[in-house]
Amino acid sequence: MEPVLAIPARPARPFIGEDFVLNTWNDVKPLYDNLVDRPIKNAAELRQWLADRSELESYLSENFAWRYIRMTCDTSDADLIDRFNFFITEIQPQLSVYENTLDLRTVESPYLAELKDEGIAIALRGMKKAIEIFRDENIPLQTDIQSEQRKYGALVGAMTIELENADGVPEEITLPQASTLLQSPDRILREKVWRKVQERRYEDKASLDELYDRLVDLRHQVAVNAGFANFRDYMFAAMGRFDYTPQDCFDFHTSVSKAVVPLLDQLALERQQKLMQTDPSFDVLRPWDAKVDPDGFPALKPFETGTELLNKTITCFSRLDAAVGHSYLSNCLRIMKAMGHLDLESRKGKAPGGYNYPLEEIGVPFIFMNATSSLRDLVTMVHEGGHAVHSFLTRDLPLKPFRNPPMEVAELASMSMELLTMDYWDVFFEDPEELKRAKIQHLESIIETLPWVATIDKFQHWVYETAAGPAAAQPDEERQTAWMRIFEAFSDTVTNWEGLEKYEACSWQKQLHLYEVPFYYIEYGIAQLGAIGVWMNFRQDKQKGLQGYLNALKLGYTAPIREIYRAADVPFDFSEEHIGRLIRFVWAEIERLKN
Repeated sequence: MEPVLAIPARPARPFIGEDFVLNTWNDVKPLYDNLVDRPIKNAAELRQWLADRSELESYLSENFAWRYIRMTCDTSDADLIDRFNFFITEIQPQLSVYENTLDLRTVESPYLAELKDEGIAIALRGMKKAIEIFRDENIPLQTDIQSEQRKYGALVGAMTIELENADGVPEEITLPQASTLLQSPDRILREKVWRKVQERRYEDKASLDELYDRLVDLRHQVAVNAGFANFRDYMFAAMGRFDYTPQDCFDFHTSVSKAVVPLLDQLALERQQKLMQTDPSFDVLRPWDAKVDPDGFPALKPFETGTELLNKTITCFSRLDAAVGHSYLSNCLRIMKAMGHLDLESRKGKAPGGYNYPLEEIGVPFIFMNATSSLRDLVTMVHEGGHAVHSFLTRDLPLKPFRNPPMEVAELASMSMELLTMDYWDVFFEDPEELKRAKIQHLESIIETLPWVATIDKFQHWVYETAAGPAAAQPDEERQTAWMRIFEAFSDTVTNWEGLEKYEACSWQKQLHLYEVPFYYIEYGIAQLGAIGVWMNFRQDKQKGLQGYLNALKLGYTAPIREIYRAADVPFDFSEEHIGRLIRFVWAEIERLKN
């Protein structure tokens, strides 16, 4: 029997009004003017002022969220794009000025010392940094950047290839749908699909290069305006990276190259040897051989439809709940299902990727993804489900800044859930051998993920350190050369790219983060290390391990990152020794499953 759900209600709006609707900037301006002009004569009034500011900003955050969600669900709908662009061009530029003014009022208040709320100090350091880097001249540039970033999703979302279906009839399919075919045992089909996908991407290479040039140019100007030498240093300040530095990122790159990259060759050699045994015509490992099962089994298919994916994930979360005696995790997804806060299946016109978008007022997030019945989709679903649980756990924190943890913490929530649920994936795979294959594939993907994170992160450091002037000063050839050098340093030496170099040289263009959320990628690596630590704790003591995970997430952003990781009982450490210990644990589990 399904549990009786308590569907969350939107909190009251004593400040902005229950029926407030944003149509134009003039609707919201009086509310901001109230916050700017209101006298604050004691700590109680300051507390109320902060609550009112949080209420207004939560409304606007959710309003923007829905515009983004609806636009990504259908990038072909001009009205949805216009509604999204309206917020970016008409609302956000005004907000930037007011937010800086309100930050100043907050940090200069003589009553701050009387507020003992957990998290105030963390919020204040973020406000002080935002004040420090704020520049009026960057407001129109940020608007331009957001408008340019949106073009990436439209370009990639429109990409399709034509392939004959089982009846020999040409059929148009999306790139996420095509990627599933790269797991086919039919090597001829894999190569055909891989080449079609790469060629389709290559058709837009010039457009994507030009778009990235414009973004690099605009971002560099923002950094210079704010007094920084480069956009990398600006982003470390803008993203509030108080707990680590660029040098820590370089240490991460080095540690991964030493502790993880050598294992890529072992995995690739094993794959090549197995494929030679199962396919007499197989000669050398090629890029289209990376995802196929090396033992010749067909691609794992854990579900057929988005509805089945969701229902099985709820069951999987229920099994995890049962291990510790509650139903909290699965109820989060049940509530989202009841409220229609999911769009899971791939279709033409839908933006690429997947996300869990927090909705600040209601506190019930929205999950978006492009499911095509693959194991990767299962992992994405539990990953976004981890984000969703995080949103639920922080929804009752009193101020909006407390509910917005940094990505290093947010991704700890999602990546840990991938591993915590793994013992319950028999919900998706009734065949024990298929379950074993699924676990091996996922754990091997962790070995592959850390070098890829280092690749993307190191590339971004190079791009913005090199962009000392307009993007035109950084020729595409120079960027391609840098990419190839970095890509090959973190790749296996077994896969043969001969004759495919033009695709390899622009393969960075498939990484959405480079275009839409610059420097948001190292977080995946940091959180992956933390997630392995959470999983190790869970394996030793399920109750204690899961409780530590939940304790960390409940903090939201009321403590520094290192303290949040400490609450989960995992180190915040990028050393070769620590990373090596974690990877040995993962490798040992892979070996156990194989034997």
